[in-house]
Amino acid sequence: MQRGSDRLSRRQDDEMKHQLKGLLRSGHPTRSEEWHDPEPIADDDPRLASPDMPADPFEALRLELARFLARTPFPAHRGDLQRVLRERHAPDHLLDRVAALPKDDTYRSVQDVAVALERRPHPA
Repeated sequence: MQRGSDRLSRRQDDEMKHQLKGLLRSGHPTRSEEWHDPEPIADDDPRLASPDMPADPFEALRLELARFLARTPFPAHRGDLQRVLRERHAPDHLLDRVAALPKDDTYRSVQDVAVALERRPHPA
């Protein structure tokens, strides 16, 4: 039975489901021809402004930290933060900034880490 709101035929719909099955199960592209897959963003690519990214540099830092430290058990020390960031493949600029934090300070949340990083000068 054909539904009225479908844009594709049942055959096309089933073919698209078959093509996406590997991607949905594995969580990464499964094509044998890599040139079909979109190229990931490189670390040195310019950052594009988007409506999701705040203009305030502190907010942008806090959101980027939260992306990598969201499920980190707090309170945490500098070493704990560095280990989690490395395990979650955080960008080098975040690793460098966290490495510059005091060794013995304890951070209760991502907000505490962001505030501490914002107070310190950026490493060269």
